Amino acid sequence: MPGPSSPAFIFELLCRGGVRRLHEMQVHGRARFGPLWKARFGPVLTVHVAAPRSWLREGEAWRGPRRLLARGLLRPGAAEAFAGPVAAAVAELVARLRRLRRQHPRGIVPDIGAEFNRFGLEAISWVLFSSRLGCLGDAGEATAATEGVIRCVGAVLALTLVTMALPRPLLRLVPAPWDAFCRAWDQLFAFGTRGPARGRGGLAGAAGRGAACVTDLLARERVPVGSIYGNVTELLLAGVDTVASTLAWSLYELARNPAAQAALHRELAAAADGRDGATDGGATAATRSGAGAAAAAALYPVIPANARVVSDCDIRVGDYLVPRQTLITLCHYATSRDSRFFPAPDAFRPERWLRHGDTGDTPGDAPGDTPGDTPGSRHPFASLPFGLGPRSCVGRRLAELQLHMALAQILLHFEVRPEPGGGRVRPMTRTLLAPAAPIGLRFLER
Repeated sequence: MPGPSSPAFIFELLCRGGVRRLHEMQVHGRARFGPLWKARFGPVLTVHVAAPRSWLREGEAWRGPRRLLARGLLRPGAAEAFAGPVAAAVAELVARLRRLRRQHPRGIVPDIGAEFNRFGLEAISWVLFSSRLGCLGDAGEATAATEGVIRCVGAVLALTLVTMALPRPLLRLVPAPWDAFCRAWDQLFAFGTRGPARGRGGLAGAAGRGAACVTDLLARERVPVGSIYGNVTELLLAGVDTVASTLAWSLYELARNPAAQAALHRELAAAADGRDGATDGGATAATRSGAGAAAAAALYPVIPANARVVSDCDIRVGDYLVPRQTLITLCHYATSRDSRFFPAPDAFRPERWLRHGDTGDTPGDAPGDTPGDTPGSRHPFASLPFGLGPRSCVGRRLAELQLHMALAQILLHFEVRPEPGGGRVRPMTRTLLAPAAPIGLRFLER
């Protein structure tokens, strides 16, 4: 199997900033070596797969709590149970954006990612604990405490790759990254264990209550307390940056593509005014806002790569037999920007993600094809922002609910434009794919 030499790979990672550019290295690796290549960092052998594939394998330890979480969050209609609290958080977000834009003479919010992190934490706190934190209010004790949580989330994401990449002897010699990583996790676990107490009476009475939040759901099913704390802390980590990043990239691209923004606003305004009918108009607007978020998620997949170690057997990947205990990395960033599946793969095209029946708009279109795309060209696994199968994102429906509601309300209240004089914002890898610089946008009242 082709691939770079170990010295070349290590030099790229440590001396040329490759740890922050892993998403770009996927694209370069595919161009140089093809859809499959290997790389070795010390004792770790990784096989990179930059082609759409599906492997559905399960373990045992996670299955019980995962099944319960899926029942509460993934079944159809489950996320709508949290629509009220999410709508309240969205309203507070819109009010905060309005306050911030009024503080700037040109209506600029200088770092929308930071605001969306606060929104993500506010919304996930209700889902996990049935408690509000006040993240989107003015400065105060609650805001100061939640800012610490957001900093810990950022530290965990930034240090995960560093602590994985550095050899253990070097970490013992230079323990600062590992110590900071552990401190951040400890603070997140402390916040997660305090969360149920802030909610509806703590874990003690949860078994006799309805499952109004994730903590109640797990406690009612007699999941051990330690497992509850572990699950809610991981969901806390996953629920802040993921939604914030996709929302920031969506608005960034809509600001740079005014025609797409105008089309989405027309659908949203028509649905809000009832001109299309309450049901059909709302569904159309939700579909259009979902297409905008999907287009952003394809260009900037919040999880740029996913990795698994197949521990019990060898596995065939293409023409190669990969030995067990090999780290297999699925390169989502590279596959979602592959011109074989997405014409003009670097372009922001929400219409690419609008599903419809065959209306004859393009000769040979099949149901579900997108006008202007080559009929049948899109591979179902080419863009998987939430993963696939039993290990897919358990919070997918909730994340989509937050994204659609937040995008709709922001665009109903504001026209969003690029910051005057602002340059192009590039992505960087810090476990998740995040903006390499703060995204500043101009918000104009509609």
